[in-house]
Amino acid sequence: MKFFRILGFELELTDVISGDKISRYLQVDKTEADHLTLVLKDSDPRFEIQLLHYRNPIVISDPSIFSLARPGYNHLCFTVDNMEETLIELRKNGIHTRSDIVEYQKRKLVYIEGPEFITIELAEWL
Repeated sequence: MKFFRILGFELELTDVISGDKISRYLQVDKTEADHLTLVLKDSDPRFEIQLLHYRNPIVISDPSIFSLARPGYNHLCFTVDNMEETLIELRKNGIHTRSDIVEYQKRKLVYIEGPEFITIELAEWL
């Protein structure tokens, strides 16, 4: 949660989801999960991230998710106003970069390591 707060998200909803209807929707048998809805402050159009922490079934983290060379979804990118200030705040909270800052196509770019091995890219438009 702290990770996403630093990036400007606010917690809007917490719930425990379970039952046949949600299990069919998620296509996960006997689902029981903590569900969080995070909303990016002042975004228009609305931008939200929904996080699930499964109680059932037991889920084991997969370190291969860390690879950017795999097919399909591999990262999200967020725009920041000031790359250096954002990285200072993230580092104060134990969040690590995965890359050096590069300038490319009129932007400063950097990859950071998010929770559960997810990769987030930060972009500052120049």
